[in-house]
Amino acid sequence: MVRFAWLKRVAKSAVSGVVAVALAAGCNAGWTAMSPGGGVAGDRNELVVATGAEPINLDFTTTSGAAIPQLLLNNVYETLVKIGQNGDIEPLLAHSWTISDDRLVYDFYLQPGVTFFNLSRTPFTAHDVVASFDRTQTDWLNAIAGGMAIIEKTEAIDDLHVRVTLSRPSNQFLFTLGTPAGAIFPADIDFDKATETIGTGPFTVTSVSPGQHIILEGRQDYWGEPPGMQRIEVRYMQDTTAAVNAFRAGEINMMVNLASGDQTRQLENEPGVQVLVGTSTGDVLWSFNNRRPPFDDVRVRRAFAYAVDFSALNDAVAAGFGTLVATMVTPQDPFFEDLTNEFPYDPARARELIVEYAAEQGITELNVTLDVPNLLYATQAAEVIQSYLAQVGVNASINILEFPAVWLDQVFRNHDFGMSIIMHSEAWDLLTVFGDPNYYVGYDNPAIMQIANAADQGSPEQWVEGMRTIVREIVADAPAIVLYLAPRLTVADINLTGIQPNGVTESMDLTQIRWR
Repeated sequence: MVRFAWLKRVAKSAVSGVVAVALAAGCNAGWTAMSPGGGVAGDRNELVVATGAEPINLDFTTTSGAAIPQLLLNNVYETLVKIGQNGDIEPLLAHSWTISDDRLVYDFYLQPGVTFFNLSRTPFTAHDVVASFDRTQTDWLNAIAGGMAIIEKTEAIDDLHVRVTLSRPSNQFLFTLGTPAGAIFPADIDFDKATETIGTGPFTVTSVSPGQHIILEGRQDYWGEPPGMQRIEVRYMQDTTAAVNAFRAGEINMMVNLASGDQTRQLENEPGVQVLVGTSTGDVLWSFNNRRPPFDDVRVRRAFAYAVDFSALNDAVAAGFGTLVATMVTPQDPFFEDLTNEFPYDPARARELIVEYAAEQGITELNVTLDVPNLLYATQAAEVIQSYLAQVGVNASINILEFPAVWLDQVFRNHDFGMSIIMHSEAWDLLTVFGDPNYYVGYDNPAIMQIANAADQGSPEQWVEGMRTIVREIVADAPAIVLYLAPRLTVADINLTGIQPNGVTESMDLTQIRWR
């Protein structure tokens, strides 16, 4: 068991979705003969990974935010089932399962020979599943555990057979088990999840230097296919130009969502480089504080939606790599509909709504603030939005906040903001953001969760239609707007294989990466 010190700089609550973890890999002091794309001719068992968003700690049970599970899910902690690259449910710690006719009872049959990585290599059994699922309803502070609330009882039938009984049928339950909420922890080992990890996955965390890097080492005793790398150094880089220069110099082998869109366009034409454009769950959300004027008035929110040319914004901020979606639903989701024409670019209509609101309020001008984190995509998008709002008579000032500490405290926890921009990376987080009036956007619509609960326990067709009803209502109300769905942009040395191009959950799966 490896322990280390961690700087506990931010409290246990954080943003539900943050900028996606970006990866880059490179050489350590013992490597030589680097290729133009960063490849090496020496040791092919080591990798360096750079990320733009550092985990606050290692405990995603009590700390929200995508950076922690992006690093740990599938790499260190595993789930009974896994979400595949095409969105299908695949076996992981459970090799098979059955579902009762009434869709209330799930029987999972577990992989034999699985152990946790600690000094005694504790065997994984059904009792660990029982304890892990029970804790989601008692110990978890992270809102993502809400999907496990429908579990009525979890039982260990024997060491390799666990039975889960739901309080009602659920179309989303298996998918939830493939997210961080379904992660399995040891039942009888007490450890500080914020500063150490004990999982069943192919890697273990061996060292942490806050603000610099985290070291993952491959497990030789892993129960499944051994990891392709024996050592991965995860670095944290905020400066994308420095990261690109390091890649070109051979110090980094792979970048995922780290280089800007323009930088990626340049790199894709360079020799020795491969660029993979995959799907993502990263919704770049332009959020309004629905609790305070003027955003408690739907006319203002709709006016702002009409005021911005989102296609042009995507070109300006993401070099056109992003996908335009109306709200937090991806094209891979079964209930997706293209609703982007709900608010076409119409500055004249935006001015009409703003003039109507201003006259009613007895004001001659509308002044608003964009409180955004000091993340490149957020500041760039804020400047574009500021320009568009000025064209319809709105004065928008930009207030840049240090991320994560200041932004999390001011915007996410204390709701002290007018508008903001942040990437939400959790999969299927529509109801997390818009189903809880206490969430930071403050959208209060009780009908949302009533429709969602009824749809979830209906037939698959009823679930799809119910979710589409919710999505249409949210889009019409415009409590927040997805500027674009971020792509998964992977820039890598051409000699790397096994890269998972799609970001179907928060996980940044490093388990299959190998050198040719």
